[in-house]
Amino acid sequence: MIQVVEAYDAILLISFGGPEGPEDIMPFLDHVLRRRQVPEERKQEVAHHYELFGGVSPINAQNRALIAALREELRAAGIVLPVYWGNRNWHPFLIDTLREMQVAGIRRALGFVTSAFGSYSGCRQYLEDIEEARLKLGGQAPVVDKIRIFYNHPLFMSANAQQLRDTLIQVPAEAQRDARIVFTAHSIPVSAAHSSRYVEQLEETCRCVAEEAGLARWNLAYQSRSGPPQQPWLEPDVLSVLTDLHREGITHVVVMPIGFVADHIEVQYDLGIEARALAAKLGLEFFLAPTVGTHPLYVHMIRELIQERLNPDLPRRAVGRWGPSMDICPVDCCLLRNHRYRGS
Repeated sequence: MIQVVEAYDAILLISFGGPEGPEDIMPFLDHVLRRRQVPEERKQEVAHHYELFGGVSPINAQNRALIAALREELRAAGIVLPVYWGNRNWHPFLIDTLREMQVAGIRRALGFVTSAFGSYSGCRQYLEDIEEARLKLGGQAPVVDKIRIFYNHPLFMSANAQQLRDTLIQVPAEAQRDARIVFTAHSIPVSAAHSSRYVEQLEETCRCVAEEAGLARWNLAYQSRSGPPQQPWLEPDVLSVLTDLHREGITHVVVMPIGFVADHIEVQYDLGIEARALAAKLGLEFFLAPTVGTHPLYVHMIRELIQERLNPDLPRRAVGRWGPSMDICPVDCCLLRNHRYRGS
């Protein structure tokens, strides 16, 4: 039986959020894009993406499934802590969840953010969101200590490698050796990338996952950029990479959204529809690997990350060239240089 540290009396899963019906689309996008200079045509374009799926982002349903799996995982490990859920951009909003926790008498919680990589939008902004919500609640809301980012945790690597291998099996046997793996991640402004280790961490995860899956050749591409056209964002875009691979004579591609932990709208539309359509036009055989979602190894990883904070004597696991990330980020970590950009 795990000896639970008295300092923590809850787990809080914190995620991005998404609309759950057509009437939610514009209010959701207004919330996401607040304080950001995103062209109106881009906003309408993204709204149409949601409309194609009935106005429902799968992210909330996937988070519910993840929470159910995590509760069972914690129960089996003897960790008796309630699991709460709060979103940045849609119901259940983080501030509402913290209010609920406050009423329930929760004093201190461990926060698991569904973002594996360090960047302003993937890490620091969540910390700001937590403190902003606590201030609005009069500072009496529970303290939330964020669990470290996990881009190089061995179980995260293994879950992705298994998803990749399972997808590669779908490629005709005679083409598997020459199929190209294209890892993708959400593009961010170049200025935000320069103030974080986002690109380095992505490249490390891609390298380790490909290595574990027994694959030698891969590309890293970016997707889902937004913001004003004059603002530089990370490249190359996945559509450009697919075009280049076609020119190289590649005939089969396996695309894996390594920068995402759930198959939400950017995966469903930008890859499942847009990238797939371009591949068909080019004559590329296209295979889309799933994210880790509720993969058992991923759920085990979350439990392990919780356990290492409950018991400081447990090992903090990491693979690759760098060790485990810090629990408390430095004050200058992932600073936002261009304040026009907020969000993901």
